[in-house]
Amino acid sequence: MARKKGRDISGWLVVDKPAGMTSTSVVNKVRWALDAKKAGHAGTLDPEATGVLAVALGEATKTVPYITDALKCYRFAVRLGVATNTDDAEGEVIATSDKRPTDDQLRAALEPFRAEIMQVPPQFSAVKVDGERAYALARAGEEMELAARPLWVESLEMIARPDADTVELEMVCGKGGYVRSIARDLGAALGCHGHVIWLRREWSGPFEAVDGVSIEKIDELAKTDALDALLLPLEVGLVDLPELKATPEGAARLKNGNPGMVFASDVDWGDEAWASHQGRAVAVGVYKSGELHPSRVFNL
Repeated sequence: MARKKGRDISGWLVVDKPAGMTSTSVVNKVRWALDAKKAGHAGTLDPEATGVLAVALGEATKTVPYITDALKCYRFAVRLGVATNTDDAEGEVIATSDKRPTDDQLRAALEPFRAEIMQVPPQFSAVKVDGERAYALARAGEEMELAARPLWVESLEMIARPDADTVELEMVCGKGGYVRSIARDLGAALGCHGHVIWLRREWSGPFEAVDGVSIEKIDELAKTDALDALLLPLEVGLVDLPELKATPEGAARLKNGNPGMVFASDVDWGDEAWASHQGRAVAVGVYKSGELHPSRVFNL
């Protein structure tokens, strides 16, 4: 079997994704620029969306689920009065309305979209239907009954009203949220239709767009130590989990996939946590009676 080429390099590179690029294309660019053996991202952005795309390299890919599950912040604009088949500006217009809500009506309509809600994904989404992606079926002209799924919305606020046709919103939500569905459903609730015209992910877990590296910078620094220097440590992806210090013997056992002793802390029996030794992550697992029982082990 041919060996996969590339360096064994681990860490996170926060990219400020430009419009017009797929998330997969960004990952491929980063992997090429760093000559990395393994890379992945923590949460897809639509091609026309911008903002935080956190790219995990090497062993950091094992921490991706903890970023995917973290809260995220989106800023976006909704065009009122027009519905499209994709729920964004890339689609075909399927309905229009002359009705325009007042600011007070908009603020009131946002209330039901907060806390735990049920959300139906857009027809053009990556949700699987009988083994096929919904967007592939939608492109073929099929209409689907997609099942609603739960979404936690921490906050949803109107931040600007540039004109009668446009409202800018900011949403902080959990895993699996579709901003396009929010725009569609808000327009329906107001009786005027709506779709997203631009979208930016401001932050995702510990990663912020203001710290993101541009694609142009990645191209400029490709294959250099200067790009390596922009990597964040793997441990950043574990900030939402409690850290336990492993004993030297415990670290050795954990590295072999066995339960290892950790120093006492305020975590409870059965809590998920991660163990470190000499400042580096050793494993993620479940804490039980003075030991961490590993579910993921880091080979650093």
